[in-house]
Amino acid sequence: MKRQIIYIFMAAAMVIAASHAAYAQSQSFKLGQWSEIQSAILKELNRSYVDSIPTDRIMKAGINAMLEELDPYTIYVPEEENEDFKMFLSKTYGGIGAIIHKKPGENVIINEPYAGSPAQKYGLQCGDEIIEIDGVPTKGLETKESSDRMKGKPGTTVVFKIKKVHSGDTLDIPVVRERIHFPDIEYAGMLDDTTGYILLTGFTDNVSGEVRTKVLDLKKQGMKRLVLDLRGNGGGLMSEAIGIVSLFVPKGSLAVSSKGNTGSSLKEFRTTSEPIDTELPIIVMIDSGSASSSEIVAGALQDMDRAVIMGKRSYGKGLVQSILPVPYNGQVKVTTAKYYTPSGRCVQAIDYTHRNEDGSVGHIPDSLTREFKTAAGRIVRDGGGITPDVDIDFPDYSRLVYALVLGGVIDQYCIDFARRHESIPAVDDFHFGDKDFEDFIRFAKTQEFDYRSSAKTLYDQMKKELEKDGLADSMSEELKAMEKALEMDKERFIRLKKDEIIPFIEEELATRYWFQEAGAKVRLRYDEQLKKALTSQIPSDLQAILNS
Repeated sequence: MKRQIIYIFMAAAMVIAASHAAYAQSQSFKLGQWSEIQSAILKELNRSYVDSIPTDRIMKAGINAMLEELDPYTIYVPEEENEDFKMFLSKTYGGIGAIIHKKPGENVIINEPYAGSPAQKYGLQCGDEIIEIDGVPTKGLETKESSDRMKGKPGTTVVFKIKKVHSGDTLDIPVVRERIHFPDIEYAGMLDDTTGYILLTGFTDNVSGEVRTKVLDLKKQGMKRLVLDLRGNGGGLMSEAIGIVSLFVPKGSLAVSSKGNTGSSLKEFRTTSEPIDTELPIIVMIDSGSASSSEIVAGALQDMDRAVIMGKRSYGKGLVQSILPVPYNGQVKVTTAKYYTPSGRCVQAIDYTHRNEDGSVGHIPDSLTREFKTAAGRIVRDGGGITPDVDIDFPDYSRLVYALVLGGVIDQYCIDFARRHESIPAVDDFHFGDKDFEDFIRFAKTQEFDYRSSAKTLYDQMKKELEKDGLADSMSEELKAMEKALEMDKERFIRLKKDEIIPFIEEELATRYWFQEAGAKVRLRYDEQLKKALTSQIPSDLQAILNS
């Protein structure tokens, strides 16, 4: 009987292998067929089309359209975009370390220098005007061209002709470029006597080592519990995510696994270093902007019952990408596998196409998801993203605030403020008061931006639809009454939303005078979601995690 069973399994294996071989052969034939067809079409177009063929443009468009049929993350990077791609992956570039502002026909303005950057070392500050870059006037340059001229190989020198913001002096300032790396740890510190906090914004090389150092430092300051904030963190290197998980779980623990298009591609990734603390209570904050490596960390710590996850459902990007070379120095970033949390959950959204406006996973009914269990037997589900153990809403900002921020009004005001104020108090003592807000109102009233309320935009759309249907005239009196009720002048609306607006202004001003860490500290001052997380009623099955 045993022998018969073995024969049956052997026969089944042979059938499966043969079917895989037949499928591979079929795919290879189809690939050759379509390559022939594409080549023939291009040759015919080149010979017969009425105008000259923009070969580079249509071929690139064709490649991009082909890859878009697969998933949003498989992309082609031509040679000319390699440097920008490297900067995107590593958050590193050669330059002076400053965000600039540029309007058409005007000089470049230093908007936000980075702490410790060449821009800061050589005395550049918010509001300084760059008149020339290496002798080239900036008024005639586009923003990207200005930025590209400021970048360059570390150790090389770029010469700026600068009009200083406060003295008005015009100076030639040579600045030696350096390797600029945007830090993944935007802020780390104590929220109170016992609660440590680390704001992590990326997963580039060696960030796990930096987190280790910060955790040890916070423990010396009396930390008894840790908040690891991954909100808005779009991910990065899987190896660094595993490195961060390894800080808090026993060596050899399964952190994540991945699987490609064949069964043999299943890979398990376990922690390989000794932890620094396996009992420290941990809260991990996530939201719809937490993706990829952030979801590996949150999913692993949740599955091992090592942390309480709080916030909103994460983005739902459970794909592994590999960067492969292609001819003529290009690259293609290819999705090669999906990854799974220790319990076996796939983080990837069930459907790429049906997402929220921010791209994150939409609502998925339980009937379309599967149950998995954590190490302690708690039920967790797949279907896309990591669902928090404690759901905490984030603030719902008004349309006006989005208009002021995304429309650049607050940004422009901060540059104007910096021109008129050489300094502000230290960040812990800095508050944007009533007189300051009156100053902002005077400035905002001079700016062009869409200050309609959400209700007014819906009214305007409704009115257009009624006009299309020929109903607007018959409802003119009702529409006029509704429009009058919804109409609100710019100043009145700004005053009404004062409490929403001030935190954004304070953060931007603190950043310009005291750099990025100061901006993060101000943001914490108004972080209602975090405050709720620290005071939330924890379900009984999670109490043990925070009472280790």
